[in-house]
Amino acid sequence: MQSNFDNQFDDHGLIAEINMIPLIDVALVLLIIFMVLTPFLVSSHIQVELPKASSSVTTDSNPSVLEVYVAKDGSINIKGRTITIEKLDDTIKVLTTKPKLDTVLIKADKESKFENIVAVMDSAKKNGLRRLGVCVKKTDGKIKSK
Repeated sequence: MQSNFDNQFDDHGLIAEINMIPLIDVALVLLIIFMVLTPFLVSSHIQVELPKASSSVTTDSNPSVLEVYVAKDGSINIKGRTITIEKLDDTIKVLTTKPKLDTVLIKADKESKFENIVAVMDSAKKNGLRRLGVCVKKTDGKIKSK
């Protein structure tokens, strides 16, 4: 004599699987966290000693501002990627969505070669960007942009 309880196990069997949904959820949350934190970590590793100025204007963080770092060794860094002067035009073209409204903010080391800064400015102008800014450190030590 079989009971209903035995019939249930015969039809379905015992399910012994790992539930993957919580694992996938945790992996996606970690991926999102790393995607958000990576730009901050990369920009904090770029060593640029800004020149000092007695007057400056503060600008708000704006998504339409493209920050270009020029280090004293001559390397140019945009959004965490080091690029050559030859690829500067193409990189700026790809990263700007509205050239007439976007701004290029140059953060150059005070000991960097002036020709590298001019190359960044020239590339921005070639790509139709009309708004250029240079970031300086105010004499009281606060970073401002001009």
